[in-house]
Amino acid sequence: MPAPEPSASPSPAPHPGAPARDRYDAVIVGGGHNGLVAAAYLARAGQSVLVLERLDTTGGAAVSTRPFAGVDARLSRYSYLVSLLPQKIVRDLGLDFAVRKRTVSSYTPAVRDGRPTGLLVGGDRTRESFAALTGGEREYEAWQRFYAMMRRVAERVFPTLTEPLPARETLRARIDDAEAWRTLFEEPIGVAVERNFTDDLVRGVVLTDALIGTFADAHDASLLQNRCFLYHVIGGGTGDWDVPVGGMGALTDALAGAARAAGAEIRVRHEATRIETDGTHAEVTVRTPDGEQVIAARRVLVNASPQALAALLGQTSPEPAEGAQLKVNMLLTRLPRLRDRSVDPRQAFAGTFHIAEGYGQLADAYRDAAAGRLPGAPPSEIYCHSLTDPSILGPDLAARGYQTLTLFGLHAPARLFAADNDAARAALLKATLAELDAHLEEPITDCLALDENGEPCIEAKTPLDLERDLRLPGGHIFHRDLSFPYESETTGRWGVETAHANVLLCGAGAVRGGGVSGVPGHNAAMAALS
Repeated sequence: MPAPEPSASPSPAPHPGAPARDRYDAVIVGGGHNGLVAAAYLARAGQSVLVLERLDTTGGAAVSTRPFAGVDARLSRYSYLVSLLPQKIVRDLGLDFAVRKRTVSSYTPAVRDGRPTGLLVGGDRTRESFAALTGGEREYEAWQRFYAMMRRVAERVFPTLTEPLPARETLRARIDDAEAWRTLFEEPIGVAVERNFTDDLVRGVVLTDALIGTFADAHDASLLQNRCFLYHVIGGGTGDWDVPVGGMGALTDALAGAARAAGAEIRVRHEATRIETDGTHAEVTVRTPDGEQVIAARRVLVNASPQALAALLGQTSPEPAEGAQLKVNMLLTRLPRLRDRSVDPRQAFAGTFHIAEGYGQLADAYRDAAAGRLPGAPPSEIYCHSLTDPSILGPDLAARGYQTLTLFGLHAPARLFAADNDAARAALLKATLAELDAHLEEPITDCLALDENGEPCIEAKTPLDLERDLRLPGGHIFHRDLSFPYESETTGRWGVETAHANVLLCGAGAVRGGGVSGVPGHNAAMAALS
């Protein structure tokens, strides 16, 4: 643990008539998971720390809530799986938090020669499932080789996320695999997908990791899809995506507890509205339930988007990136029956259930959305948290066999909802559920539970909804387009630095941000302490 810095020098005296000021070593704007990670590290290093959160609870997008009236089901409402959270952070902060492995990685239903079938990945049926779908061993062997290469990359890259940013050539040398480097960092991921695999469905399953929350084509020259793919296959050094026990709110509750136990102060319903700094001292103007307050600090860490940071500093805001997803939460009285009788629904929904995500279907959906149309066959993926962790359900619901479903739709850019968000949301939700129903023996709506008002337990969120609810510019779940995890002309040593020496960006918009990882919070704390 880095040693605490020496005591702060006095802050400038307040001007006559100014409101009373508190003084801290660090003020953290935003009580999402990254802000709480930073607060815990700094407080444990002996710093005086204040966290300001505009809402009435901490957690940001990593929260658990009961979204359905009168129903005792606590869902991970926004972010929902854990991969990029380093065990280093869990250990360093002594978090009472655990994840569970899913018994199945993924299931992708298909129809071949008029017969319902599917691809089940994970467990002891993977080879058999590949053979049944593709008629041979080739695709399975290609899958094994490809993901063995990704595993080697993950083992080498993931530990660097909590270190100072490596130079590009340093990271390349660390990976020490020319094919892997070319695949991930130099040519569009679509080239490798097409070079390694021949089956359209298998190609699509591989490509989906490049498109989560990212609006891009497989062959986009920007390599935006590659950056997304990289972060989805390196988590934990394995690429596994795990279920947070107790829901995502269990993580942020543990982080808030760790921050408080270390001495950090957390104030909810306190919204930062302005930051003034001379590079050595800063003042944060805060809107509180009792009026306005000015708080002095040696440094400020901003756990918000780059656009919010610019607004706080009185600077011109950068153009927001465009979010591109539909998030749907459901509570079911039972899992639906599948047309593919070779797999149990409890297996199919335990992992990621891919819908309309063949390689050609993904390309078609991208073209539709890029042209301003809702995709004709909206791609999405589903998983059932409660199969792995039933603790999120009340005892009565669990005993009666209720299950949760989380659906994440791809290629749903914010532009599609600009004219009429409500109408576009309803239309896209209907079309998305129809694609799922095509592989079920009963409509998914027949399985929905009802809330205390008799309404179906289903909610959908578009990018515009996320922009409104969480202040995500453009509804982008990563705050902005992801970056490769190496140093460039525009990054600082840790990837969290700004133009002001004592203002750091500790949210998902930092380099190596995005997802529920705590990495930007850790790195901002390390930058502050160094």
